[in-house]
Amino acid sequence: MPLIEISHLNKIYELGENKVNALNDINLNVEEHEFVAIIGPSGSGKSTLMNIIGCLDIATSGSYRLNGTEINDYDDNALSAVRNKTIGFIFQKFNLLSKLNALENVELPLVYQGAGSKERRERAIEALKTVGLENRMRHTPAELSGGQQQRVAIARALVTNPPLILADEPTGNLDSNTGSEILTMLKELNARGSTVLLITHDNTVASQAKRIVRIKDGCIDSDEEANP
Repeated sequence: MPLIEISHLNKIYELGENKVNALNDINLNVEEHEFVAIIGPSGSGKSTLMNIIGCLDIATSGSYRLNGTEINDYDDNALSAVRNKTIGFIFQKFNLLSKLNALENVELPLVYQGAGSKERRERAIEALKTVGLENRMRHTPAELSGGQQQRVAIARALVTNPPLILADEPTGNLDSNTGSEILTMLKELNARGSTVLLITHDNTVASQAKRIVRIKDGCIDSDEEANP
């Protein structure tokens, strides 16, 4: 069973009297342990598709099954529960809380899951070790470089051991060398068994994935294996 099953999915936004077809008859399966890039220019529909896959929005019609569960009929509370248990998010702007140190930021998803303080601390420390930041755990985001902040965000994404890691333009605010380090880290996580879905507008970034899905005008334009 695929981790992600999308069938005849459509998303329509109503803007006054106008309707905008953001996604048109999308069909897409992603298996466990894949590393897939979804690429397209601004306005192509890739962000809308990401929001639906990430349970941040729902489709107008069609089916979206995540880990075997139909998502499209869920309300906000149910969507929130799925996000917390099933998806690890990595964002372009890091989305760290400025008043919390690295360790506390990584603990947050476990707080929402109701884990005890000892378990939270142990798992957060282990996640920060995985991204090489065990010596920066007590530093706030302002005391970390952009690359280090993104590593904290990656640790936060993987601390709950989610089936899916969703990375939205994860190198967008980083210089090329630091961006390459983050992509290498995502490839390492995939090699360890994580399913990684990478959203980008950059062909060079997309080429790091094993499979590339191109979105154009709300439709899937191509879906192919990346060049080795």
